[in-house]
Amino acid sequence: MSGRTSGFPEFRADLSDYSNSGYDRGHLVASADMDDTHVQNSETFLLSNMSPQASKLNRGKWRTLETAIRKLNQLEDVVETYVITGPVFDYNSPLETIGQHDDNGVEIPIPSHFFKCVLAEQLNGRLKMWAFEMPNARADGELETYQVKTSYIERRTGIMVWNNLTGEKSSGKKYHQSALANGLKHHFPATYFR
Repeated sequence: MSGRTSGFPEFRADLSDYSNSGYDRGHLVASADMDDTHVQNSETFLLSNMSPQASKLNRGKWRTLETAIRKLNQLEDVVETYVITGPVFDYNSPLETIGQHDDNGVEIPIPSHFFKCVLAEQLNGRLKMWAFEMPNARADGELETYQVKTSYIERRTGIMVWNNLTGEKSSGKKYHQSALANGLKHHFPATYFR
């Protein structure tokens, strides 16, 4: 038995697929988020944790968002922060790939966008959510510019985000909080966005 569970082709990317591609090996789970142990951190460098990401996004606004989430997690009233990150493919546009110039026979699709969904659990049991989508290109706007509804990410990706939230403090229904009206500025102060 091969272990294959879907009709999708099996392939394994290698470093040569990214070489001279013009794209960074964008970490889906940031190395800085996994620094408890050496093994944990080293696993963020596996190619299965990477996706072709425009360097001006990876080293710019995406890094700003990752830093803001780490600062959010350090707040005294935040018990835990959960993050779901992934690529978005716009199937209404031609799919571009990298890796076609090496000899391993693998081409890696280039995402049109990337998303991050953030869920923060506070000491009082309240949950706060934010979702962001950024184009896989230079992103110059304020972080709030890229905030979207969680349901939008779900429609774009086909992934049900936070669908198992239950309990006394949660109605089990998803909600979206306005960045300006409901606390994004409280937990993500404007100084974090720079």
